[in-house]
Amino acid sequence: MSAEIIISEYQPEHHDAFRNMNVEWLERYGLMETHDMLVLDDPKGTVLDRAGYIWMAFDGDLPIGSAAIMKAHEEGVYEIAKMAVVPSHQGRGVSKLLMEKCVEKAKEIGVKKLILFSNHQLTKAIALYEKFGFRHVKVTDSPFVTADVRMELDLVPVNEN
Repeated sequence: MSAEIIISEYQPEHHDAFRNMNVEWLERYGLMETHDMLVLDDPKGTVLDRAGYIWMAFDGDLPIGSAAIMKAHEEGVYEIAKMAVVPSHQGRGVSKLLMEKCVEKAKEIGVKKLILFSNHQLTKAIALYEKFGFRHVKVTDSPFVTADVRMELDLVPVNEN
């Protein structure tokens, strides 16, 4: 990597990079759905205006990754969404930095549980989620037809419930 990887909050000027890097991997794996495009075409309205957060990863000035947390339907639950890293920077720890930011912010704002939906083809992503303590649960309430993996991470220790 040419420069230190920087994680920064999403800004309107990041829209094209955010959209393009997510469209690239969704199409590569044949996972593109209408719900994805709703978020990618309007991240402000679907994520940011609904108490969510988006981060972008940069190598110098080059946008190389993204991740978001967005409010789920259940109180105190947020969903990890739109995690992407451009192919040239995969395997370099960028996803780990983005995931750390998501978990850190979720804890900071009092989220009780993080959930995510994925697909069995995304083995590296699933392994990353497992390293962060996410556990596999039955796939329910998925907005995605192609989601055959659902994972959860409890952020509140059991004795504090």
